[in-house]
Amino acid sequence: MDADFSHNPDDLPRLLDACQNGADVAIGSRYVKGGNIKNWSKDRLVLSYGASLYVKSITWLPVNDPTAGFICYKNKVLKALDLEKIRFIGYTFQIEMKYYAWNKGFKLKEVPITFVDREKGNSKMHANIVSEAIKGVLKNEMA
Repeated sequence: MDADFSHNPDDLPRLLDACQNGADVAIGSRYVKGGNIKNWSKDRLVLSYGASLYVKSITWLPVNDPTAGFICYKNKVLKALDLEKIRFIGYTFQIEMKYYAWNKGFKLKEVPITFVDREKGNSKMHANIVSEAIKGVLKNEMA
């Protein structure tokens, strides 16, 4: 969850509810029906949505928002994953965590949220993070 309130804390009960009702991983998703993004530039929207399509096409991960960072993991998922094997930094570790959970047979569910761009501070997005995501997913380093 982003601490700058880009993720609305009022959405937490819906993520928890999803995990209490069948999901092992609940993903706050911008790219499912009812999800939305506010205050992003067109370039940022294209980059984010394009990244999601790219990840899905390479990994077959059945998630519309694989780079999402507003997530509820059941304890059993975190215990089952070998967290020492998580190699990516930046946003890409979000993809890797979902991918490993899905490969272990855990049920992923997307919950629609509205993501609001930060009003203070700077984005962590930079060329190295984009490069890591493109190369890492393409090399299938998560497999």
